[in-house]
Amino acid sequence: MPTYEYACEKCGHQFDEFQSITAKPLRKCPECGKLALRRLIGTGAGIIFKGSGFYETDYRSESYKKAAQKDKGGSSTKSSGKKEKKTESKSAAPAAEKKRSA
Repeated sequence: MPTYEYACEKCGHQFDEFQSITAKPLRKCPECGKLALRRLIGTGAGIIFKGSGFYETDYRSESYKKAAQKDKGGSSTKSSGKKEKKTESKSAAPAAEKKRSA
């Protein structure tokens, strides 16, 4: 439940009130008793999560889990497909020298 800040427009009294989100804003000032309270816009407080937390993948469907298992099994046998091209750069240089001499 959040804490709301209130200020009375008549007497200037300011205070904080711990209320439910669905609760209606207070209207009566506890100091002067007049119906002149306003809920102030505050920065609010940070949300505190306790426990190990929740993850997007915690509640995945069974079909998604099966497809993910297939992907995991197939990806471990694939090679990266990257090859070094050091030999190409060496062979390109003599070809350029042949063209100059001809």
